[in-house]
Amino acid sequence: MAIFLTKDSKVIVQGMTGATGMKHTKLMLGDGTNIVGGVNPRKAGTTVDFDGTEVPVFGSVAEAMEKTGADVSVLFVPPAFAKAAVIEAIDAEIPLAVVITEGIAVHDSAAFWAYAGSKGNKTRIIGPNCPGLITPGQSNAGIIPGDITKPGRIGLVSKSGTLTYQMMYELRDIGFSSAVGIGGDPVIGTTHIDALAAFEADPETDLIVMIGEIGGDAEERAADFIKANVTKPVVGYVAGFTAPEGKTMGHAGAIVSGSSGTAAAKKEALEAAGVKVGKTPTETAKLAREILGA
Repeated sequence: MAIFLTKDSKVIVQGMTGATGMKHTKLMLGDGTNIVGGVNPRKAGTTVDFDGTEVPVFGSVAEAMEKTGADVSVLFVPPAFAKAAVIEAIDAEIPLAVVITEGIAVHDSAAFWAYAGSKGNKTRIIGPNCPGLITPGQSNAGIIPGDITKPGRIGLVSKSGTLTYQMMYELRDIGFSSAVGIGGDPVIGTTHIDALAAFEADPETDLIVMIGEIGGDAEERAADFIKANVTKPVVGYVAGFTAPEGKTMGHAGAIVSGSSGTAAAKKEALEAAGVKVGKTPTETAKLAREILGA
């Protein structure tokens, strides 16, 4: 079982013919992802050879969907053109758009997020500024290394790309049903809560690991959701316990002020909801092992 992405997902890559798109399309194919096309209006009608796998290039997302039945798009589009690319995916009503691009203006992200809502949220957006998602052994949509874990019964949702990889490695012997990197920008599509709800509904996920970071109140809102709606065990980690107060931390995208948004405040909120919170990724993995008896 998996959330959002399975072996049957048909994936297209917007920006496939760029250097980053080419590199990661090759890696995704190597992980077994069913990539059925790329999108580049200037190269429509051509094909790209990835070690013997010929991938056609289409002029638009709509054309790619019509010709291939694609239901997932992974976007490796430069920040200046990302808003238009996401809106194109939304207009085509592709069910899932995974926006890897870092450095998209918050105004642009807010615009395509609102646009998706105005169109009835027919397109689930993951990201931007995220590593994407992986269902080990089935499909990989993004830049998560496919060889650091195996299929298993842990669900992972994380704001941080590198901490996603570390947690997958720490628990590699147990394995994951799906791992979702939601991104750390101030405006994102899929949230902790969306992923928590999906893992709660997935019969093959036994435990959920949630990784957050200082800044904002997403983790506090997730804690409220867990308290009311999640019956499965959840373990958590909040990056930034050693951060000085008032310091903006990387892509947390928010300034820590007062107690709101600090690692301690988030830990307190999560623990009040029954979540066991580790002070390091390794300690968090140990908590997961204890709960699973592994």
